[in-house]
Amino acid sequence: MLFNSYLFIFIFLPFTLLGWYGLNHYKRYELAKVFLAGMSLWFYGYFNVYYLAIIITSILFNYFLSWLLTFAQANFAQANYARTKLLNRIGLFAGLIFNLGLLFYFKYYDFFIENLNLAFHADFMLKHILLPLGISFFTFQQLSFIIDRCLLRAEHYSFVNYVTFVTFFPQLVAGPIVLYKEMIPQFEDTANRKLNAHNFSQGIILFVLGLGKKILLADVLALVVNYGFAQTFSLDTPSTVLVILAYTFEIYFDFSGYSDMAMGLGRMFNIILPVNFNSPYLACSVKELWQRWHITLSRFFVTYVYIPLGGSKKGKMRTILNTIIIFFLSGLWHGAAWTYIAWGTMQGLLVVWDNLGIVGIRGREEKHPARFHIPAWLGWLLTFSFFNLSLFFFRSQSMAGAIQMFRNLGAFNYTGKMFEIAKTLDIPEFYVIKEALGILAPQLVGYAYLGLLLLYLGLSFFMITRKNVLEIAESGKLTSTKCWAVALVFLWCVVSLSQVSTFLYFNF
Repeated sequence: MLFNSYLFIFIFLPFTLLGWYGLNHYKRYELAKVFLAGMSLWFYGYFNVYYLAIIITSILFNYFLSWLLTFAQANFAQANYARTKLLNRIGLFAGLIFNLGLLFYFKYYDFFIENLNLAFHADFMLKHILLPLGISFFTFQQLSFIIDRCLLRAEHYSFVNYVTFVTFFPQLVAGPIVLYKEMIPQFEDTANRKLNAHNFSQGIILFVLGLGKKILLADVLALVVNYGFAQTFSLDTPSTVLVILAYTFEIYFDFSGYSDMAMGLGRMFNIILPVNFNSPYLACSVKELWQRWHITLSRFFVTYVYIPLGGSKKGKMRTILNTIIIFFLSGLWHGAAWTYIAWGTMQGLLVVWDNLGIVGIRGREEKHPARFHIPAWLGWLLTFSFFNLSLFFFRSQSMAGAIQMFRNLGAFNYTGKMFEIAKTLDIPEFYVIKEALGILAPQLVGYAYLGLLLLYLGLSFFMITRKNVLEIAESGKLTSTKCWAVALVFLWCVVSLSQVSTFLYFNF
């Protein structure tokens, strides 16, 4: 089920809210959690009922492993500390093997076999396995719990609490990647079971504005992006620039829009989800960008990979290696393709460059003073440009396609392709203008489409330089002007819902 669908907005969400607050009103707290978990499983299984078997198996295994660790710790902790430590290590090994093995089978098996065949001229059969939605998210979510259980940093929770934590539908299929310690206490707190007008109003604003980012911006820009990347080998330089700029804004509005909606839905249930985006395109260095972009994924890799590898405490070369490793894994997490690995590695190298402290941003506080300093605007321009270039790898279907995009950019040629690409913006809002020009000045129709594309890119740039959606929702009082603006965006989105599209990060 999609957030941007009539079924979700007008049936699923109201029914789930009524059931949640209704059961809590009569103090049926455990039943309310069971209801919420059941609705979340319906939400997940709506995509494909067979996905339910996968997520339920994952939940049962991890919970049973946690119970075994509890049993071992209770029976051997005082009698034999060494045996308890050994059992925790065995539990950690079992948790890693199961969760990463599940992720490998569904997401990376064909990629591994394909490259094995290529390297050794073998002919192993590919399985063409359909990737279950959200498997990367709920696998990491449970991995964090099992790792902390084995390291004695987490306690064993009731089965209902654990299932509710894993399946809570706002963050189930595309994040943010939540941690047990920030979610389960909220579900256990009975103070969260009463309708909170302040949280609910903020939740509506977050949801509606996130929906607007998805439908009114990301989906429109996707028309240009999808057509442009399908024409990779025939693009000229200006059209390449327009296509990659469109994709840079599309992926941000799409994924951050989903995160905004997830946070908004969480607040409607009095559950605070972690911030996943914090105006990343305002960053003046790639390192800062990754402190603002997909924050919960970075948090996971830093906590469970970077720090255990030694972090930055084992010398400069080890720090560089650890940084490259987590960005390599970040690229691989996004998809089973060399293009994602190349994208992640490029991001890692850029962060390493920032960490070397050769170039700093003028006026910024620095732990280790840089040798040279550049103004903030130049740092922003370089950061934004490098991120755009890295997305050639991220969006292309192959390394050959990504390399061709770089060639297009460096060719400095012009064929007029940008007019053809701009015409893909055949949106309903432009219909009257298009028809009028077709009658009065048909020679200007192509320029009008190009102007529309530039208008969308300009509006996108304006949007990223303003307050983000969370800042808007939390700033000031709920005025009538804000209410009318949110209502207008919602109505515009509802009218546009007939062309439903999935979120980009469903693929990851």
